[in-house]
Amino acid sequence: MFEKLLTPLQVGNITLRNRVLMGSMHTGLEEDPEGSRKLAAFYEARAKGGVGLIVTGGFSPNTAGRVFEEGADLVSEDQLDFHRPITEAVHRHGGRILLQILHTGRYSYQEGCVAPSPITAPINFYRPKELDHEEILQTIDDYARCAKLAQMAGYDGVEVMGSEGYLINEFIVKKTNHRTDEWGGSYENRIRLPISIVEKVREATGSDFLIVYRLSCLDLVEEGSSFEEVVELGQRIEEAGASLINTGIGWHEARIPTIAMMVPRAAFAWVTGKLKPHLKIPLITSNRINDPYVAEGLLRDGMADMVSMARPFLADEDFVLKAEEGRPEEINTCIACNQACLDHIFSMQTASCLVNPRAGRETELEFEPASTQKTFAVVGAGPAGMTAALVLAQRGHRVTLFDSKKELGGQLNLAVKIPGKSEFHETLRYYRVMLAKHGVTLRLGKTFDPSNLENGGFDEVILATGVKPRGLNLEGSKHPKVLSYLDVLEHEKPVGEKVAIIGAGGIGIDVAHYLTTKSSIGDDVSGYMNQYQILEPREALEVGQPLKRKITVFQRSSDKIGKRLGKTTGWAHLQSLRSHEVKLYNGAEYLRIDDKGLHVKVSLEKGEAPQDQLFEVDQIIIAAGQEPFEDLSSRFNGKGMPIHVIGGARETSGLDAKVAIREGAELAARL
Repeated sequence: MFEKLLTPLQVGNITLRNRVLMGSMHTGLEEDPEGSRKLAAFYEARAKGGVGLIVTGGFSPNTAGRVFEEGADLVSEDQLDFHRPITEAVHRHGGRILLQILHTGRYSYQEGCVAPSPITAPINFYRPKELDHEEILQTIDDYARCAKLAQMAGYDGVEVMGSEGYLINEFIVKKTNHRTDEWGGSYENRIRLPISIVEKVREATGSDFLIVYRLSCLDLVEEGSSFEEVVELGQRIEEAGASLINTGIGWHEARIPTIAMMVPRAAFAWVTGKLKPHLKIPLITSNRINDPYVAEGLLRDGMADMVSMARPFLADEDFVLKAEEGRPEEINTCIACNQACLDHIFSMQTASCLVNPRAGRETELEFEPASTQKTFAVVGAGPAGMTAALVLAQRGHRVTLFDSKKELGGQLNLAVKIPGKSEFHETLRYYRVMLAKHGVTLRLGKTFDPSNLENGGFDEVILATGVKPRGLNLEGSKHPKVLSYLDVLEHEKPVGEKVAIIGAGGIGIDVAHYLTTKSSIGDDVSGYMNQYQILEPREALEVGQPLKRKITVFQRSSDKIGKRLGKTTGWAHLQSLRSHEVKLYNGAEYLRIDDKGLHVKVSLEKGEAPQDQLFEVDQIIIAAGQEPFEDLSSRFNGKGMPIHVIGGARETSGLDAKVAIREGAELAARL
């Protein structure tokens, strides 16, 4: 079924057991006091699950290159005891593991950050110090020292991070390298640093040590490398002693989404395929590959020799094993939401996964077989309820799952309708398959009555009944022009050409996307490339032809709109709305709704005092928050049956699928 993907790959004297690379992900465990033990458990689970080659999160070769002041580095033999349990754990299961050497350059969040030129990054507030000649030579030596230490710790090799806008990448492009010495000016001078690093690393570690170079194949920033320059650098890196080349796409400051859910699967594999004829060493393709069928197709089509998947191994540590055993339908697919991985990292939290809350918490959240089998009723088949039911069943309990709707999923069934969020279909598929596999009894499409449970033989009840739209206490809120977000997304009531949306949280923004976009890009790579005009590496413009609807979104809070959206994806959602000429206003005071439309006191221009405004619209859509669907817990009082309340039934503030799934898993692990 996945013959190419599971075929071993010979690299020098090292045989990789398949063509799957678990790409580098910084988890935050690198800086955790218990990080050695936790990372060992994290990577061991993935090696046990069949991954051929693993790359760690980034470790800096010196203090200046750390992600932040207390960030991870590998600079001394005193640190080897931290790493040896990690490499030993992976090797116990036949896996291979590389340490990523990452110098963050001007992206480092510390006063001592350095760069080829003193140009502050738009995503940082620290101005970097310009490295002098001697410091550059020392940095090269630091890379070699770090690689040698990694070898001593038992790593099979290193990945040299030369992409994503970090230090090496900053030397390569004119945008960030304004030097006039031997490290700047001509392209030959600008690529001297990566070539010298690879040469020194090879010299320090010998011929059998794997060196993967992460090559920026598309910078997606102004004055980025041309394809011809990418080819030249790839060939020079090959000559310098690299074992494999991994594909890097986009700088962190680039305003084009590259790994978000809205990006089509394998959207950038063509770049690797275009580069492949120019190089002799194996090439690895990456970005938005989350499915074994897609990965197999890329290899069969000759687009790459190996496939890198990072976040998919947060979602399911047994991804490869399930593909190998012919049960790909059981894979818990990464949906590229970024909510618990990248958003956590940028908030200085430990990375995890929305669909797999055990990721990064393998030593804390364990699903051990139950010592005593119980019979559970779970009421509500949304994310919280489905997760609780599944984990309970996996632990050996008898579980019946109730819901008044005829299908599983709850709010996820709304999410899949939003353009760019179709990957939630995979989450729904996963639950359907796994609930059936583990024998969960489904009782769907019937109005639930607590009396049904009184004589049902249940030992305990979990209430996960979810949420409903919060009403709006406003004159005219019952006007025919007014719709709730459920009216639009679930009941598909007609919406006119002029629309006001009250509420600019996640739901309000989703509704705006739903109304401005005719269809999701989905798997249409050419459509995606056209939308963002990715015509060549240095060309990437915000584009979007406005549709006929005129939409205005309001927020009561004076906070910046999008503040509560995902840190790594929120900007892309807002950018898309602005490209469709959606107006966004904060600090709004809602006055009334009448036949004329929505009356609001708001500032239309920055710096102006708020004034009474009339927005003549066809519809006003209320997306102003949620409240528990129904409080069933009080109806169980005195029944003598333990009742547990989770998800939106417990608390709506800050609720999303990530929180709901985590609560369901954590509760089920305890019972």
